[in-house]
Amino acid sequence: MSAKTRAGRNRTLTVSEGEIPDLETYILTADDIKTSFVDDCVVNADLLACIDAIPDGYFDLIIIDPPYNLDKDFHGQRFSSMKAEDYEDYLRCWFYKVCDKLAPDGTLYMCGDWRCASSMQRVIEERLTVMNRITWQREKGRGAKSNWKNAMEDIWFAVKNPLDYHFDVESVKMKRKVKAPYKVDGKPKDWEETASGNFRLTYPSNFWDDISIPFWSMPENTDHPTQKPEKLYAKLILASSKPGDKIFDPFLGSGTTAVVAKKLGRHFCGVEINREYCLWAVKRLICSKNDKSIQGYADGVFWERNSFGEQKGK
Repeated sequence: MSAKTRAGRNRTLTVSEGEIPDLETYILTADDIKTSFVDDCVVNADLLACIDAIPDGYFDLIIIDPPYNLDKDFHGQRFSSMKAEDYEDYLRCWFYKVCDKLAPDGTLYMCGDWRCASSMQRVIEERLTVMNRITWQREKGRGAKSNWKNAMEDIWFAVKNPLDYHFDVESVKMKRKVKAPYKVDGKPKDWEETASGNFRLTYPSNFWDDISIPFWSMPENTDHPTQKPEKLYAKLILASSKPGDKIFDPFLGSGTTAVVAKKLGRHFCGVEINREYCLWAVKRLICSKNDKSIQGYADGVFWERNSFGEQKGK
């Protein structure tokens, strides 16, 4: 592991050389799952080398965060941008096989950005029915001087059967501050008074502005260049799976899907080609045994960004 000098209050998860032998005992290989596939596994392998060993129709939910169509260095695993048609061919080379793993009533989410959104939609619709596109505010970075700052990303919501899929909107309600409290006969209408303020429970839209990107002060943070927040995936998992369901992530990265699935009582399987990322994922899973909290999610609801004080006062 490469050492970095970090500030005293930096909570970024790291793995020391001494921890590696123990953590490696939790990581499977492509040969391992070809011999015997098991739930709750982190597989260190190229996706195409192990996908055929994963049972078809097995997963209730699949969450995919593939390389976007841009130049990116994933700690030695480089991805280069390409023409749109070539990127779509890249997606097809594994997406069809991943879709085969989805249960007949299953749901799939795929993350992307503005560069690859149209390509992703075209490829997804070749196999599934797109139900919606979620846009979430990814507020990070200083921006660009010659272009609009890129502060949004997308998540495609697709299902195998639009007449038969699980969606629990009650589990993903938002708790928002009431700025103009309206009363009828002197009583709050559709909101509640609490010691820490006035709040309303609302149904979520397809625009999410309450997500905080993991950074150095958050214990979920790692050095992964495109890590997704636990709160973001918690919404997907709660809305589109039930306790005990099985969730697959073919590009596991630092392990967010697996960690959130475990915290919320679901089973998981994640495939990741980068060995170092697998170590981070396993360590996060071990830490989650004693800490099942998800920042921004408490009391069964999702809170607005920067409302930690209100959550504590509840």
